[in-house]
Amino acid sequence: MQVESFVLGPFETNAFVVRRDVSSTACVVIDAGISAGPLVAYLERQDLRPEAVLLTHGHADHIEGVRLIRKHFPDVEVVIHKADAVLLGDPTANVSALVGAPLTVEPADVTLDGEGPIGYAGLTFHVLHTPGHTPGGVCYYCSEQNVVFVGDTLFAGSIGRTDFPGGSENQLLDSIRRKLSTLPEDTVVYSGHGPQTTIGCEKRHNPFLRGA
Repeated sequence: MQVESFVLGPFETNAFVVRRDVSSTACVVIDAGISAGPLVAYLERQDLRPEAVLLTHGHADHIEGVRLIRKHFPDVEVVIHKADAVLLGDPTANVSALVGAPLTVEPADVTLDGEGPIGYAGLTFHVLHTPGHTPGGVCYYCSEQNVVFVGDTLFAGSIGRTDFPGGSENQLLDSIRRKLSTLPEDTVVYSGHGPQTTIGCEKRHNPFLRGA
């Protein structure tokens, strides 16, 4: 698996371009960030073809870039969990109104219901529904490549905020303990903000996961 990371916008949101290997032209984008120009420029410079934008959740700093990606790659499929689908068109729910920059994005092409495998660009991602940061937060786990893309569910040394609409700290901690802490300890964790980490490192050092 080839993973390229981009830190986008004023909230320093991580977005990822993922492909099966360095020779593959098909890829997926995981979260679109804000001001996705550098990501789109990379896709075009490398002659890559994104098959999907896999959204971990519907907050503005993860979805704003969808508009630019769709403009340059009109065949791309935008994927989000059904419980967060409404956030794309609701500036209050997606928190953009809170910072004085109301944002809406056209509806997703695919809405996820529950969990299970999805496939794009020769890759298989297992969807893990991890509500708590948002009702429809998900993580995308690749067991073959031993990586998980967690959005704002889990960070190196911390967890996602739960004081936004639809958030619940108890629900988030339950999601992490049941869905993430059970993954192999050497699983590489790509978060929505900050550096990558591993499940084992977080179980040992993250104060929210100790004993998980």
